[in-house]
Amino acid sequence: MDDISTGILFALLACLIVISAYFSGSETGLMSLNRYRLKHLSNTGHKGAKRVEKLLERPDRLISLILIGNNLVNILASAIATILGMRLYGDMGVAIATGALTLVVLVFAEVTPKTIAALYPEKISYISSIILNILMKVMSPIVIFMNFITNGFIMLLGIKPQQSGDDSLNSDELRTVVNEAGGLIPRRHQDMLLSILDLEHVTVNDIMVPRNEITGININDEWKSIVRQLTHSPHGRLVLYRDQIDEVVGILRLRDASRQMLEKNELTKETLLRSADEVYFIPEGTPLNVQLLKFQRNKERIGLIVDEYGDIVGLITLEDILEEIVGEFTTSMSPSLAEEITPQGDGSFLIEGSANIRDINKSLKWKLPTDGPRTLNGLILEHLEEIPENKISIKIAKHPMEILELEENRIKLVKVYPSKLKKIS
Repeated sequence: MDDISTGILFALLACLIVISAYFSGSETGLMSLNRYRLKHLSNTGHKGAKRVEKLLERPDRLISLILIGNNLVNILASAIATILGMRLYGDMGVAIATGALTLVVLVFAEVTPKTIAALYPEKISYISSIILNILMKVMSPIVIFMNFITNGFIMLLGIKPQQSGDDSLNSDELRTVVNEAGGLIPRRHQDMLLSILDLEHVTVNDIMVPRNEITGININDEWKSIVRQLTHSPHGRLVLYRDQIDEVVGILRLRDASRQMLEKNELTKETLLRSADEVYFIPEGTPLNVQLLKFQRNKERIGLIVDEYGDIVGLITLEDILEEIVGEFTTSMSPSLAEEITPQGDGSFLIEGSANIRDINKSLKWKLPTDGPRTLNGLILEHLEEIPENKISIKIAKHPMEILELEENRIKLVKVYPSKLKKIS
């Protein structure tokens, strides 16, 4: 290189630093891409996304190509810098060239391009993929040979190089993706998506209508009483039973009963029993996502939940599961959470004992235990291990609670403080 002028060497060195910056930025940009967005753009026909996706099919070859190019450029730049240093400063020029080139490479060929690529991975990747595709074809023999050596060494370490990373997401990772969507997905839609993901963690017992609240008709009652229940019931379906709920005989659709009453005028106990649908039983502890599919597969909308002994413990409908996803329907006859929780001026809340613990946690962002009883009344009774006779104060999960009203064997109204309040005032 003695015949090459110093000016040309400086220009060549500058070009090599630019090329080094290109390889560094390309590597960071390609590895920083959102793989799911890339897949979506590729499916929609985006040319740049298709090029990048093809390159990423073999990440080992892509990395080899980039590193081969980057190292060749950096080594050549180092040689040129050494020659320039010796021309300008003699023997001391080697040390000066080494320090100066290190600083220049770090700033202009590593940190700066990689930072820009990390901030704008798509723009960098789609443009650089054009050149990388050409280089991949030209340098294919060298890349394959290099991969053969490196893969052999990797196999000696007990690692299979052909194994690619699993890009699939589990439910917790999907939940994080939804939460991080920000303004891209409306908050209401995010809540619905998260509710769908939570279905597998919620069982039919968590949202069922408990046994003592099931609305039904005792077929052995007087006929006038049965007719009164039929005409005044707010529900579309009623449980028919004999004397006690465990002796259920069917599920009656009020629409069918009303049609027989109006059109045929032949409604009797016998016709009620004949028009009732067969009872659909559900094992307790069934996850909601499973039960939703079973309702769809069996074309059912309502079911009775039974325990291991075959006793009925509650009732659940398709609408109950849908409400877990989209929120309460305006046509729901059960009290809403807003009616069961009343905020107070001191930061506390008056909560009905029958309020569902999961609903309380979701509404107030609390963490009351949900692995036991499903209602606040049940949670307090489990904590006390007895039915209180007087109004007392307790603390559960760092939440001070004051029992305000008792009714027979249950707690009717409780004053609950957020966990950050240290004492009851």
